[in-house]
Amino acid sequence: MLNVAVIGVGKLGSKHAQIYSNLNNVNLLGVCDINKQRAESIARQLHVTPFIHYQDLLGKVKGVTISTPTSLHYQIARDFLNSGVNVLIEKPMTLTLSQADRLIKLSEQKRLSLLVGHVERFNSVVHALKKLSRQPKFIEVHRLGAFTPRVTDVGVVLDLMIHDIDIVLALVKSEIKKIETVGINVLSHHHEDIANARITFKNSCIANLTASRLIGKSMRKIRIFQEDTYISLDYLNQSAEIHRKVKNKMVSSSIDIKKEEPLRLEIKEFINYLLNRKSCPYIDREARDALKIALQIVRKLRCQLRNQKK
Repeated sequence: MLNVAVIGVGKLGSKHAQIYSNLNNVNLLGVCDINKQRAESIARQLHVTPFIHYQDLLGKVKGVTISTPTSLHYQIARDFLNSGVNVLIEKPMTLTLSQADRLIKLSEQKRLSLLVGHVERFNSVVHALKKLSRQPKFIEVHRLGAFTPRVTDVGVVLDLMIHDIDIVLALVKSEIKKIETVGINVLSHHHEDIANARITFKNSCIANLTASRLIGKSMRKIRIFQEDTYISLDYLNQSAEIHRKVKNKMVSSSIDIKKEEPLRLEIKEFINYLLNRKSCPYIDREARDALKIALQIVRKLRCQLRNQKK
């Protein structure tokens, strides 16, 4: 039986804990949150032990989910890796690229798995997309949602757009030539709440990504345009359509998607690495690449925002 724990049981962390509690060969040893009432409430629901200080779990588990504010990711992940614990850390991996590099180096030295919670990778529509996508020419993404006060230490790029950066990098597989950005802060004082990034790749593909946390109704869609074809996918509904050129018109058809819970698949993958692939731990370097581009976009946006205030 594999002992695991969840550090940070807010909205997302509590979902991690619920899934762990229902998996075979896994023992959810406890949940941890600096909010004592929150920790105790989730612990009661799942019949596990509540913890207030994550240090109390060091050495007691073999795997841990870290779902705290991003500013705490590096310190907590470093401490668990140093104590021999495999880590599933929610995105973004860290606040800085140097922190991410240090965690990767530490996981390599300790031969431990380090997986980052890019949950859209496990969305069924993404699996369908990878089979259908070939040399995309233009990619358009919209990820829109409502403002959540729980996310205060990062802007919409690191909170939402980073998912799409991760998927786009996996699809295009080309070096980046240029990044253009625009964004504003409305409800946040120091971070962007809506942003657009136009990424031009060296192979001439262009990706236009828009993310907002100011829209009441959620939207998570991606469209991929390639020669004679374009593909439209809805992450939320796990639905997809393909539009093909037939003679001089476009013919549309739906794509059969087997709907599954992406977060459950992500956690099962993490557990699978711990149980069956101990000799070859998984280290999520792709998440580091997505973070690098996201931080470049954030820096450009911050410069623009500063100039707007002058």
